[in-house]
Amino acid sequence: MSDLFPFISPASVENVVTKKELPLYKEIAWDYENNKPVIENGDFKIVEGNEAIKIWIYKALLTPRYLYKIYSWDYGCELRELIGKGYSKGLTKEEAKRYVKEALLINEYILEVDVKEVILNSDVLKVNMNIKTIYGESEVII
Repeated sequence: MSDLFPFISPASVENVVTKKELPLYKEIAWDYENNKPVIENGDFKIVEGNEAIKIWIYKALLTPRYLYKIYSWDYGCELRELIGKGYSKGLTKEEAKRYVKEALLINEYILEVDVKEVILNSDVLKVNMNIKTIYGESEVII
């Protein structure tokens, strides 16, 4: 019976895709109020895990996509595209949710993004979201 289709065989071990193990995510600690890195004893403070991913999120959402050649086209966010478009508030909020999800799901450490609330007050955009990473769930407010 196994000779009926000799060219079809079960997947070999080489063909099976295994979930790769990601290294512990590390990032330089960030002072959000002054928008600069945290320095302790003359050296950058390093944070790990979800705290490091929160810093990556903060930087990714504040960096305009496609503007700086130093970053790949995958990095950054297109929220600035919403400025001056004259869209309704509802459409602007939905587009902001979409842009945030697109920007964050590029990171392989982030598994899910659930944007809970988008607050738009004249020229300030605030996003409240829950993220699920390989390290667990966390709330992020930007």
